[in-house]
Amino acid sequence: MHVQDTHWSSAAAIAPGGGAVNAAMGNGRPDGARTAPLRVDAQRNLEHVLRAAREVFGELGYGAPMEDVARRARVGVGTVYRRFPSKDVLVRRIAEEETARLTEQARAALGQEDEPWSALSRFLRTSVASGAGRLLPPQVLVGSAGSAEGSASGRAVEEARVPQQRMQPGTGELRLVPGETAGAAEDSGVGALLEVVGQLVERARAAGELRADVSVGDVLLVIATAAPSLPDAAQQAAASARLLDILLEGLRSRPV
Repeated sequence: MHVQDTHWSSAAAIAPGGGAVNAAMGNGRPDGARTAPLRVDAQRNLEHVLRAAREVFGELGYGAPMEDVARRARVGVGTVYRRFPSKDVLVRRIAEEETARLTEQARAALGQEDEPWSALSRFLRTSVASGAGRLLPPQVLVGSAGSAEGSASGRAVEEARVPQQRMQPGTGELRLVPGETAGAAEDSGVGALLEVVGQLVERARAAGELRADVSVGDVLLVIATAAPSLPDAAQQAAASARLLDILLEGLRSRPV
């Protein structure tokens, strides 16, 4: 299983709409204002960087260096930094996009499937196929295995309250800040994701189709679990599907 748990650093402390994020979106200006639309080549480079970042971080984790992203995008590292003033800004951008993507997939499953288990299963299969789970913010996954007491949707916000990583001033090293509420997680859309996945979990549990001890965090861990990389795409897809089948069977309740 590959869980993103390194070098999240101060990205989790950047509030949405903050200067750093807007700088990445607004020609490098800290106030986010854009004086002119991006040129065609600049827009193309931005798309290449974002695609490369999703691939690199998905494969190697958020600890992967910006040089790897630039190499995959086939641009200079300076081009990456012109669009994203720091790695933290790029990490947050990718995490927010993938969190929003998972939220929409969960809402679609909730709205289009009448059977509770079918809705949960559809969400898991769609999410695993898209690979979005590998790019979830690590605070969603750290310490996410909770008890089955209380409602799943009620536990969702609690599962976002985990130790955060902060940059130690003057050292460039990360340290954990225990007991701190992950407000940045909720701000970046994680709260909405946890809420809708909580509804899927609650419905499946109420129908007696989901084990009573399965939490929202457990479901997200399944999404973040990946089969080992294989050179053949067909074999990779088959291995991923097989692994998910096994994990789904582990989530289902069994008659006593």
